[in-house]
Amino acid sequence: MKKNRFSEEKIITILKEGESGIKVEELCRKYGMSDATYYNWKSKYHGMTVSELKRLKELETENRRLKEIVAEQSLDIKCLKALNKKNF
Repeated sequence: MKKNRFSEEKIITILKEGESGIKVEELCRKYGMSDATYYNWKSKYHGMTVSELKRLKELETENRRLKEIVAEQSLDIKCLKALNKKNF
């Protein structure tokens, strides 16, 4: 998978520059990216601050961990039910 050249904090900084009135073409030339990249970032990160982004990443990580726990518990329950059926 391709490694991103820009961190998410840098992306937000670039978008803030765009909101301040700098033309998209100038930003793209300055940072060496395409217009499409800028607009993709804008659709994904528009209106976010760095602290909100960090909180979002923390929540996504926690959500992924909780889903793994639920999946493991569900598997354990199925195994115990199967064992219970065989014993009786």
